[in-house]
Amino acid sequence: MHEMSLAESIREIVDDARGQDPFVRVRTIVLALGELAAVEPDSLRFCFEAVMKGGPAEGAELRIEEVPGQGYCPACACSVALHALYDACPACGAYGVEVTGGSRMQVLELEVE
Repeated sequence: MHEMSLAESIREIVDDARGQDPFVRVRTIVLALGELAAVEPDSLRFCFEAVMKGGPAEGAELRIEEVPGQGYCPACACSVALHALYDACPACGAYGVEVTGGSRMQVLELEVE
């Protein structure tokens, strides 16, 4: 379950932010999560709660903003919605669609007090 290591990375981001600008606690963490990032949101939430215990983000809300998958098909020169890695192009049926969006996870915002 790589969601645990992702939750630990979020904790490191919180710790780094706290080191730069001290705060008491984190109220909300806003996360952009790509449809193609191979991350299960419910598993990430579970791991997030476990990893944040005892720290400034314990009890923080994890708000996940889903980012749709996008790709470019060199065969038909179309930008297409992509819902799974290695899918055929929905426009022409060719394989080899290059992922252009929705494959990353990124912390967008920390709401602190």
